[in-house]
Amino acid sequence: MLSAEFKPCVVIPCYNHGATMAAVLARLASFNLPLLIVDDGSDAATQQQLEALVCDGVTLLRLAQNSGKGAAVKYGLEAAAARGYSHALQIDADGQHQIEDCPRMLAEAAAWPEALISGQPVYDDSIPKSRLYGRYATHVWVWIETLSLSLKDSMCGFRVYPLAATMTLLRQGSLGKRMDFDTEIMVRLYWAGTPSRFIRTRVTYPPDGLSHFDALRDNLRISSMHTRLFFGMLPRIPSLLARKRRQQHWSGISERKGLHGMRFMLAVYRWFGRGVFTLLLWPVIAVYWLTGRSQRQASQQWLKQIAGYARQQQVPLPAPLGSYFHFLRFGEAMLDKIASWRGDLRWGKDIDFAPGAEAAITGAAPGGRLILASHLGDIEACRAMAQQVSGLVINALVFTDNAPRFRQIQEEIAPLSGVNLLPVSDIGPETAILLQQKLDAGEWVAIVGDRTAINRQRGGSRRVIWSEFLGRPAPFPQGPFILAAALRCPVLLMFALKQRGKLRIYCEPFADPLLLPRASRQQALQQAVDRYAGRLAHYALISPLDWFNFFDFWTLPDTQPENKE
Repeated sequence: MLSAEFKPCVVIPCYNHGATMAAVLARLASFNLPLLIVDDGSDAATQQQLEALVCDGVTLLRLAQNSGKGAAVKYGLEAAAARGYSHALQIDADGQHQIEDCPRMLAEAAAWPEALISGQPVYDDSIPKSRLYGRYATHVWVWIETLSLSLKDSMCGFRVYPLAATMTLLRQGSLGKRMDFDTEIMVRLYWAGTPSRFIRTRVTYPPDGLSHFDALRDNLRISSMHTRLFFGMLPRIPSLLARKRRQQHWSGISERKGLHGMRFMLAVYRWFGRGVFTLLLWPVIAVYWLTGRSQRQASQQWLKQIAGYARQQQVPLPAPLGSYFHFLRFGEAMLDKIASWRGDLRWGKDIDFAPGAEAAITGAAPGGRLILASHLGDIEACRAMAQQVSGLVINALVFTDNAPRFRQIQEEIAPLSGVNLLPVSDIGPETAILLQQKLDAGEWVAIVGDRTAINRQRGGSRRVIWSEFLGRPAPFPQGPFILAAALRCPVLLMFALKQRGKLRIYCEPFADPLLLPRASRQQALQQAVDRYAGRLAHYALISPLDWFNFFDFWTLPDTQPENKE
């Protein structure tokens, strides 16, 4: 359900596209959105065709003479703002955009009303190669002009403008009026503090389509625009760099301090038991909740997202779902990690199998397994109980920068927890060799598939696959799935979720083995990540408070992590 403050409309610039406009409007009809068509000085035949389309909900605006796509969009945005709309969905008139993705675009705009929402094109073979290569050149220039990699595509004309921020920018000065408009306004909005968010969408160039792109004149305009933006970027370097420091990868979010406090709380647990520990945990977590602004906002965003998705899927969620209770569950999980390795969790009383999980673990033939885990639930409890109950060794791949203070205390109190940890800074060939040795010895390996790593040896790059997660595209790392395919062993999904005061272990087969054929490698990789994201969403609905990614999971920040002492 959209809020009362979110009032979108559609703006369609049109220049001699009368033949395709009727089909575009027909595809938009089911969305019941007010439409503003801006006739950019079209010929007489197009004018007649557009007039015939005017009806209730369709408004025709006219420019006296052809002024360019940018001028037409600007005119439409100003008209939309004057009519009281909060957002304007821009669509091209030639039918190349996947109009059926409009609900996804608007849902993203409703969730992030202050952001510019843009399509991130997925092209087929219909795109002219010259246009494709030209886009890559513009991408590089835009990354330079913003000192950021966050603007994934600045040329797509399928986007949702937040009109308040856009009108402020348009009143400050002139922008390009033709094919340079889309890129320039996105960059200048970024400079002004308006972020851009991207939705992958299919773009097709119709074989009989009418293009107004002038290879000579428009390329000269675009070159001139990039020159203006480059020199405009220079005095903004300090503010852009400061902005980059505020946008951090999850591994750049410093672990909360309080080494002595953690030691004290765990001493309370050892001396007085879990009841007294839990009693003290409530005020301690309250302090962390009040002072951890970024983590609190991430928690609130997560709970809002999963609650909306649950309503859409008509799935009831367990209560309570407040952000404070989310923090409290995280504190309890920290204790569960240590308690499981100390032998304080009893099988059957504190932890047991969910239906089907035991069969998935014990039913397969002997040998090594790869567990695709996540930061949903407590994989440490699974590792501890496996070793204590059955003697099974589960090695865990851990990133070296992740929570060093807690790991230090955990290993002081429960030394066994540090055994069979495989620290890495990124996933590479040497990682595969190490894991193969473990698998050949009949041991299991757990690796998380929900956090993107940074490869420091390759300049901080991250290779990700975008997949729908709880109704929105989210970045997932390629590495764990490529690694699973390279190891050619059975792959399982495993989660330990808190339900009714007890940890329940869920386990299910994922692949045996995971195959990524060379001829269709990218497609197979996408399918594997999509299936993982789907199962992750399924289990998140079972226990939403067991989600321990306290950052904006759906955004891929473009900055490298800060060094953490």
